[in-house]
Amino acid sequence: MDVRIGADESADNGFLGALFADEGAALVHMARWYVDDKTAAEDLVQEAFIRLSRHIHRLRDPSKATAYLRRTVINLARDHNRRGFVSFRHRPPADPDEPSTEEIADGRAARAEVIEALRALPMRQRECLTLHYYYDLGVAATAAALGLSENSVKTHLRRGRKALASALEDTR
Repeated sequence: MDVRIGADESADNGFLGALFADEGAALVHMARWYVDDKTAAEDLVQEAFIRLSRHIHRLRDPSKATAYLRRTVINLARDHNRRGFVSFRHRPPADPDEPSTEEIADGRAARAEVIEALRALPMRQRECLTLHYYYDLGVAATAAALGLSENSVKTHLRRGRKALASALEDTR
C-alpha cells in the first residue's frame, strides 16, 4: 500500500478500507478467543477501527497499523470481559452463534471422512472406539460390553486411534 497517512481524508478512508479487507476477518477470529459470541467480537473489531481512524494522523508507519489494531482488540476484549464479570449475574446467557453454511458443510464433510475411516478399521478397533468415544463409555464399561479384558480394550483403542489418525491424514 502506497498511502501517506494523514495526507487527506480520502487517502485515510482508502487505507482503512484496504486494511479492513485484509485484516478484518482475522481480527474477528482473534477476538473470538477472548469473548463469548461473534457479535461481540465484531463489535470490538469495529471499535478498534473507529479508534484507529480517530488517531490515524499520529500513525507514522502504516505497516504498524495491524499491530495497533491487534493490541486495541485485545485491550477492548479485556475491558469487555471485566464489565461482563461485574454484570454476569444480571444478564441472561448469550445465545449460541448459529454456524454458517460453510461451517455446516465443512462439519458434514469432516464427519463423513471420520465415518469412512472408522468403517475401514478392523471390527474390534471400530467397536472399542465407538463405544469409548461416541457412547462415552470408560475402558471398564467398554470391556464389559464387548466381553474383553481391559488391557485388550486399551490395546484396541490405541491401535484404532493410530490407524484412524493415519487414515485421516491421508485424506488431507
